[in-house]
Amino acid sequence: MPRLGVLGWPVAHSRSPAMHNAALAELGLQSWHYQALPVPPSLFAQTARALSGSGFRGANVTIPHKLAALAIAEEASETALSIGAANTLTFSDGGAIAADNTDAPGLIAALDCALGRLRVLVLGAGGSARAAAWALREAGAGEVSVWNRTRERARSLAADLGVRYAEQTEAADLLINCTAVGLRAEPSEAAALALLELDDEKLGEYGYVADLAYREGQTELLVAAARHGARTLDGLEVLVAQGALSLELWTGRTAPVEVMRAAVRSRGSERGGEPSGP
Repeated sequence: MPRLGVLGWPVAHSRSPAMHNAALAELGLQSWHYQALPVPPSLFAQTARALSGSGFRGANVTIPHKLAALAIAEEASETALSIGAANTLTFSDGGAIAADNTDAPGLIAALDCALGRLRVLVLGAGGSARAAAWALREAGAGEVSVWNRTRERARSLAADLGVRYAEQTEAADLLINCTAVGLRAEPSEAAALALLELDDEKLGEYGYVADLAYREGQTELLVAAARHGARTLDGLEVLVAQGALSLELWTGRTAPVEVMRAAVRSRGSERGGEPSGP
């Protein structure tokens, strides 16, 4: 039985198994199965290298393993190499690992807007933020800036990708949260915004707000943004877009996007979520 999975820590709450298994059934690939693979960082490389021997054809990678996933691959796409992180691994019959990054094109597809001349502020400095900043730069955004509470990480990411480092959160046309804030409900909306060094007044400076974290219901960031009249995008749409691209890499079949979207948005699928990733 061909197997697929998602490597993360934690990962039990991921909606990727529900999404991919629905898609596999729709494609008539009933013998295939997609599962959660909880792996702590200390065991990531060892576990990932052993997957092909257990019948795995591929695996998605989510927090905190996206940089490590690229490091263990024998082959990597130009996209993954340019970003410096991978969210999709493909295993050959001989055990070789190929890395790719579908987070970047998935984000651009989900945003579905003209990016030329837009000022974009990316919050975060992990694998998802790297993919977002690179994708937006490549898509021709007018200016891409990166902010993170750990300033040195944001400064390093900006230097690596040739984008702008933001010392503090600032006005922009598009705000994208790539941090884990929003993954779980905060005590209050104000508390959630404070973790991003935002407040209700500052949030009114953004016309479009995307939050790559997802959970049951809208995150505090998206609720506040909508109240200000901003266009919003939740992490489930990005999850579907990047997941469809990964599935097509593994199966060579066109992904049934509507089936995948219905599966992740079903209240009976899974609870919780994770930022920008499977």
